[in-house]
Amino acid sequence: MELVYDRKEEIEAFDDTKQGVQGLVLNGVSTLPRMFVRSPDELAEDMHYPRTQITLPVIDLSSGRPNIVNEVQKASSEWGFFQVVNHGIPLSVLNNVMEAGRRFHEQEIEVKKEFYSRDISRRVRFNSNHDLFQSHRADWRDTLSVSMIRSDHIDPKELPPICRDEIVRFIDEIGKIGETLLELLSEALGLKPDYLKSIECNKGRTVVCHYYPACPEPELAMGVTKHTDNTFLTVLVQDETGGLQVLHQDQWVDVQPIPGSVVVNIGDLLQIVSNDKLKSNVHRVLPSRVPRVSVLGFFAGRVASPARMYGPIKEILSEENPPKYKHVFVREYVSRFFTKRLNEKPSINDYKL
Repeated sequence: MELVYDRKEEIEAFDDTKQGVQGLVLNGVSTLPRMFVRSPDELAEDMHYPRTQITLPVIDLSSGRPNIVNEVQKASSEWGFFQVVNHGIPLSVLNNVMEAGRRFHEQEIEVKKEFYSRDISRRVRFNSNHDLFQSHRADWRDTLSVSMIRSDHIDPKELPPICRDEIVRFIDEIGKIGETLLELLSEALGLKPDYLKSIECNKGRTVVCHYYPACPEPELAMGVTKHTDNTFLTVLVQDETGGLQVLHQDQWVDVQPIPGSVVVNIGDLLQIVSNDKLKSNVHRVLPSRVPRVSVLGFFAGRVASPARMYGPIKEILSEENPPKYKHVFVREYVSRFFTKRLNEKPSINDYKL
């Protein structure tokens, strides 16, 4: 007689260990625990979205400005994603922050446990699956988050010593590249270069380090469930393992790692303010039999008091291009994100006029 499966009991036991997915690996798991197994419907859905050999646009920031702006506009409107090379962030900074993230996740469990929390008010926290208790299936992933949503400053003493210096440096560099990208996106919208910065789209930063431990049955699991980002802009650094996929023309496109590059994607809020001129696109991450590390910088906009509302930019509206969205407080959008499953997070469709 088959025992009745109690998902709630399984996830509570998993969360109580405060060890994350890496704890399962260290304890010798050889088959995928049921809480991580994709449903037959989810597995069958992949048949409708085949993988393709086409590649993500790559933009060289050392080329001429008009050419760069045109490429950014095209990639952001057609894909919502692009890779950037010659971006100015030293290769050592990218490599060091990924290695530091790996050290954090692979260190002694008892040290790492000190940062384990599901309290979203904590600025620095480690856990596995922010939506663990809402989702139907857990992702094979652990995460260290550093939130500067309510303040642009982070006290280095709040950060884990094992990765402190590298994260502080990365935060500084990600701020610079974020402003550069927002200038290019402003121009791509036909606005002055400082427009998106002037409405504080560069505020509300969060840095996260995802760690995907070696998965015993990667074909049955998911590293990150398909979703769009609830931000203005995301900048990603990934190691050589790969696994990130973007949905383009009903096909999953593998984002091939390019040493020294960063991956950029448009978030929901930028699609809203651009009135659909820029696209927030669906993406996901596949696990593998080897560990993977990625580090991301998110730009959510002005969340702290005084809070700012965002809606379609009036300078790009016209009779032929009327507003398509209501205005939204970032605080509201972000808060709702933490009460939903990742694939059911707040949608820009919720704000359509």
